[in-house]
Amino acid sequence: MFAGTASFASDEPLAADLVADNQLIDLTSEKYQDLFRELEDVHGFTRQQLAALFADLRIDRKVLQLMDQQWEAKPYYQYRPLFVTPTVIAVGKQSLALYQSLFDRVEKEYGVNREVIVAIWGIESRFGTNQGNFELKRTLNTLFAAYPRRSDFFRKELINFLILCRENKIDPQSVRGSYAGAFGQSQFMPSSFNEYAVDFDGDNRRDLINSLPDIFASIANYLSKFGWVLDAPVYAEIGGTLNAEFLTAAHKTGRKGFVDWQVLAETQQIVLPPPPSEGQLTIVGLELPPQAGGGMRFVAGYPNFQAITAYNHSSKYAMAVTEMAEAFKN
Repeated sequence: MFAGTASFASDEPLAADLVADNQLIDLTSEKYQDLFRELEDVHGFTRQQLAALFADLRIDRKVLQLMDQQWEAKPYYQYRPLFVTPTVIAVGKQSLALYQSLFDRVEKEYGVNREVIVAIWGIESRFGTNQGNFELKRTLNTLFAAYPRRSDFFRKELINFLILCRENKIDPQSVRGSYAGAFGQSQFMPSSFNEYAVDFDGDNRRDLINSLPDIFASIANYLSKFGWVLDAPVYAEIGGTLNAEFLTAAHKTGRKGFVDWQVLAETQQIVLPPPPSEGQLTIVGLELPPQAGGGMRFVAGYPNFQAITAYNHSSKYAMAVTEMAEAFKN
């Protein structure tokens, strides 16, 4: 779920270059003492619990190295094949058939198309087979302690992680996840788990590691909260060029560069279906492969597309999810 945002000057030192692997984290630092006060005073952790939770914490340098890799910088024609493959499509189709009755219930409850749920499941964890091998407690502490550009963000995620472990009776030491702090088959960040994960199997706990009902329903709940409309358009092709500067500006702005759908249709001289509730559209540019002549493929992202970019901010991710979901129907 986490989208990397590596954007830094070329002469800025990388976080991994400033620490040694397995370096002991300084718990006497002001930032950790402030964290401990909040955990104790606001969230009710005892000093004994904190001593156990934070004992012998060490930097995982590999986490910092991976955080500074710019996966999203890949052009779309290289990004898409990382996720949308014949094998993944075949497994996704099998899963849709195998869990049809469960998806019937999830679709009815949350109004989110099952193909999109399975596409996200497939991209995030290869249908649960790859949930990440990083010790999550160590990862979040590494990023809080030694990744200054996002330290505040990972402080929040660390707090949320400790709370969710306490509330769901999970041993924090046992949880494995991604180098960016996401975990489970849906790869939720801890704060997203606390806000959007649901108990759909009725066992009075939210389990995104083993419970498929909880996993599918939680993905659906997340998309629903961000405006997904069942069977509504996700995107529309708008050509290989943009016919006005304001469209170029919207494209450069990214997921928050909105344009009116009627104005877009008139400017591009195309017919577009109206979005639900007259919502606005975003402009997404997807690089075409050189062997196909290069250039760009521009699409309009509808509110459903925007819901996927709330799950992961990358428009390339959202397009890969969408095209995988389309492939499941063919």
